[in-house]
Amino acid sequence: MAKKVKPLTNTEVKQAKPKVKIYKLSDGDGLQLRIMPNGSKQWLLD
Repeated sequence: MAKKVKPLTNTEVKQAKPKVKIYKLSDGDGLQLRIMPNGSKQWLLD
């Protein structure tokens, strides 16, 4: 059975800070937010 992930809130997206490496925050159902080291944010759909 698939694990349920709570959707990202607007506040969580705005407060996501860049790190040394790229990291991802999952929004569920294959939607992810990728935060780049330069501070840009990209939505990905698997």
